[in-house]
Amino acid sequence: MTGLATRIETLRSLGVGNVLRVGLYRVGIKSRLHPVQRLAADPATGPFFGPVHRAPPAEGVAREDWHSGYGRAFGQTVALAGNEPPDWFSPLDGGPCANDKRPWWNIPDFDPQIGDIKQIWEASRFDWTLPMAQRAALGDTGELERLNDWLNNWSEQNRPYMGVNWKCGQEASIRVMHLVAAACILGQETTPELGLVALIRVHLRRIAPTLSYAIGQSNNHGTSEAAALFVGGSFIGGRSGARWAATGRRLLENRARVLIAVDGTFSQYSTVYHRVMLDSYSFAETWRRKRGLAPFSAQLFQRLSAATDWMEQMTSSETGEAPNLGANDGAQILAFTWADTRDFRPSLQLASTLFRGTRVDAPDTASQSLTWLGVPPAEKPAPSLGSVTLDEGGLHILRAGNTTAYLRYPRFRFRPSQADALHLDLWSDGRNLLRDAGTYSYNSTPEDLAYFPGTASHNTVQFGGRDQMPRVGRFLFAKWLRAEDVSPVRTKTEVVTAAAAYRDHLGARHHRRISLAPSELIVRDTISGFSKQAILRWRLSPGDYSILDKGITGEGIKLNITSSMPVTRIALVTGEESLYYLQKKLLPVLEVTFDQPGEVVTRIGF
Repeated sequence: MTGLATRIETLRSLGVGNVLRVGLYRVGIKSRLHPVQRLAADPATGPFFGPVHRAPPAEGVAREDWHSGYGRAFGQTVALAGNEPPDWFSPLDGGPCANDKRPWWNIPDFDPQIGDIKQIWEASRFDWTLPMAQRAALGDTGELERLNDWLNNWSEQNRPYMGVNWKCGQEASIRVMHLVAAACILGQETTPELGLVALIRVHLRRIAPTLSYAIGQSNNHGTSEAAALFVGGSFIGGRSGARWAATGRRLLENRARVLIAVDGTFSQYSTVYHRVMLDSYSFAETWRRKRGLAPFSAQLFQRLSAATDWMEQMTSSETGEAPNLGANDGAQILAFTWADTRDFRPSLQLASTLFRGTRVDAPDTASQSLTWLGVPPAEKPAPSLGSVTLDEGGLHILRAGNTTAYLRYPRFRFRPSQADALHLDLWSDGRNLLRDAGTYSYNSTPEDLAYFPGTASHNTVQFGGRDQMPRVGRFLFAKWLRAEDVSPVRTKTEVVTAAAAYRDHLGARHHRRISLAPSELIVRDTISGFSKQAILRWRLSPGDYSILDKGITGEGIKLNITSSMPVTRIALVTGEESLYYLQKKLLPVLEVTFDQPGEVVTRIGF
């Protein structure tokens, strides 16, 4: 348990303004005095989209999902009952139905009868509007009828502001962006059907009153909701639309300035959430250009250009995958291509075109968002990547040949979601040789909730069986770590080096120095200040390995351990990882245990 002083310290770290925003929101909801609770509206009725009168893009290819009995959720295929709408309240795991007709504010955030509410929300994000609109644009008139039927069904089953699908302003925002994107695909962005205008309006009325709560989160709630207000408000027009659009524009500028660092790091320290933020801004900029609206500020473009650089540094050009760093709930919005959800190249290509005026090296499928949104491709290629330290976000990126190493260290301007200080991710020829566990679920067993964000699921040292920071809530750590002895990336001949350290609240210290060459990585860990055991973990890619006297070999790598102090235990054990939300699988983990301070050297050949 954590004491009152620790909780106060953590609240201070979150920022007094943010704590007040969230606190006032919760008091308002609990007292029934919040203005959002006075909203009322009739369900919007279709048609929402009319006949297609625009010729489809010459190179446009429709996504293949949400069709013929299967859809997509968290990047994975899910079964549907033919072409009929899904049950908007049934979770993917077959758990209890969440068809609760109460006003959304009366439904608990973590209702045990519902389980993981993201399973309910996923189908109601309207991701399916994009492939249906694409197929309709390519001449399948049955898909246009189906699109309208599904939207009518959703509107009837989810009366405004009643039930779980109205609980979250960000979820409403994602629906708005998908609806406007579908209108762009169908050529109806300037002459929308009245039903679509009404449906977007009831969503904007839900988003606007709770913006203060979104700002207080200091995450992609604010960026998503700002984009929805800007895009949706200017889409529907009129006095209220102009007011919402102006609010969205101001918030987009504010969130870019506050949440995106000069080096491109986003506040959530997560590759997946970084993509959600980037896609929201990309769509806002695309819409601004389509409508001929006033440009965003130079500062916004500078921050988004840096955020695009950050995303490119994280993305494998061979596969499009990125390290599974930070929280990963499988979130993906505005997917115009049937690429795997772990392929970040489509989002990167759009952002690079819009904010840097460059194209990245990627397959043609990664440019489908440009094709369907009518964004001219960039001619200038993006410059080649090199080693770099992104200090504002606490990240060393070392490159040698076809190998990249990512070393996380604690620079927490915003709340950390994982205890992953000095975690090391290693990639070679597009293969993730040493890896992060991911997230799995936000509402699972206590064991899962402790394991996946915890220190034990990362390639770092764990002291005394505890996390590097104590928990004070489901999504909140206390005693935020601070980096020490940071040595930025340096290159000498073919060897790239970097280092960092931290000391936790109980005095344990870990210093890590890494040296990367084209075929070898050397990691030097110096540990001290602990009273019990320290465990060094290397989480390996799935496969077959043989344990050696002081290491392992297999799957194209050889790992060897030497140390200045005795090794009390070395073992190849079984761990877990989650590449897709609500899915987990086993993988081998090398654990090396010590009970004395000293230096440990890990040599990894590949």
